[in-house]
Amino acid sequence: MPKATLMRRFRAAAALLVLVAGSLSGCSTSSAQETSVPPPKPLAPCAWWYGIGQPPTAKEIELAAKRYQVVVLNADQGAAMRRLHELNPRVKVLVYKDLSSTRNYPGAVDGGRDAAFLPSGIGYVAAQDAHPGWFAVDDRGRRIEWQGYPKHWQMTVWDPAYQQAWTDAVVAETTKEGWDGVLADNDFNSLSHYSPAVLAGTANVAETDRKLRDGLDAFLSKVGDAFTKAGKLLVPNVSETHLVPGRWTAHSRFGGAMEENFGFREDGGTGGLLTFRGNEFQELRAQAALGESLLLLVTRTRNAQQERAGYASAALLAGPRTCWTRATTDDYRDPEWSALQDSRLGEAVDAAGRLPNGVWTRTFTNGWVAVNTTAATQTVTPPEGLAEPGSPSAAVAEPPEPVSLEAADGLVLVRPPKPARAVGCAGAGSGPLVVACR
Repeated sequence: MPKATLMRRFRAAAALLVLVAGSLSGCSTSSAQETSVPPPKPLAPCAWWYGIGQPPTAKEIELAAKRYQVVVLNADQGAAMRRLHELNPRVKVLVYKDLSSTRNYPGAVDGGRDAAFLPSGIGYVAAQDAHPGWFAVDDRGRRIEWQGYPKHWQMTVWDPAYQQAWTDAVVAETTKEGWDGVLADNDFNSLSHYSPAVLAGTANVAETDRKLRDGLDAFLSKVGDAFTKAGKLLVPNVSETHLVPGRWTAHSRFGGAMEENFGFREDGGTGGLLTFRGNEFQELRAQAALGESLLLLVTRTRNAQQERAGYASAALLAGPRTCWTRATTDDYRDPEWSALQDSRLGEAVDAAGRLPNGVWTRTFTNGWVAVNTTAATQTVTPPEGLAEPGSPSAAVAEPPEPVSLEAADGLVLVRPPKPARAVGCAGAGSGPLVVACR
């Protein structure tokens, strides 16, 4: 295993232990005093764009270069990637590739041939012709097509030959085209989200899922080592890590990870926030505090409450490489932006802390956030001198009043800008005061 990978694992584990110890003692973490390396600045969440819905326009690319720190594009958008790098060399541009499927819809297969640039690592035609055994089959020997996603076919992610072929193809393409790395989709926890099938050779759904998870664990290690050697980022879209302790940490160690259901509400939208269940939030905090890899967070928003909860939850995790976006559609067709991303919270001055009533809070140089992760309304008192973003100074309550925060809701407050002082002004007229300023 590469030395760099071992060091990342060690530092991630150390960061997690420090955060857990701090939360148990009720104190803020003090790792900066215990190590010789100064901690990276925990800035408010950066913005990123999951731009896989449709080819971006020239105007969208220019806007993305100004707004986003990370952009994900489809493999056939190499020209857009190069334009982004030209406009802003600091933007990380990742290519979308699916780990778990091959596809034969138009665009992936045309005229009986695989496209030059694929959404997957292995082409459908190539697999059909040379490696039909790479198509996963159910207990009746039938290939598994994902429900809701026509012409997406489950592959044998546990097969070392498939793993190696996928790795070789994607590393070569990423390096040749000049991508900064890959967004590896469908590093999933359960096949049940796509199909009720039971894999051949397994007795039930639980065994099927375990075979897939074990296969993906080995797959990520193989791909990650290869990408590390190539100097590229591997960022998998990891699902349901609250169910498997340690999975986020393990799968994010080669450049980061994506949480596509960040701030998702439990019980069909009536419970608390799922992200804070199990061990997931602690693992996300450890990665964010380390500041070496990307946290790409997506909150699916259908109303202002979901938007607030998502952004404020991301702010609880704020670090040098914590990026958040909202998704108002399921197909990611257009660049997304939230007014909260213009709130200018600044830099976090403490670690996120949890109040006895279950509300999490964090203070920034120019603001403060709170998230009620529970399934019941809770009360919290903000610091003084703050108001909702965009509010005038007159909106600040002095002293601050307690706020009732609904279940699964968030609160983002900032310090209002000071009123501009008139310079070189003179009153005129005998009626209402008229002020002329230079």
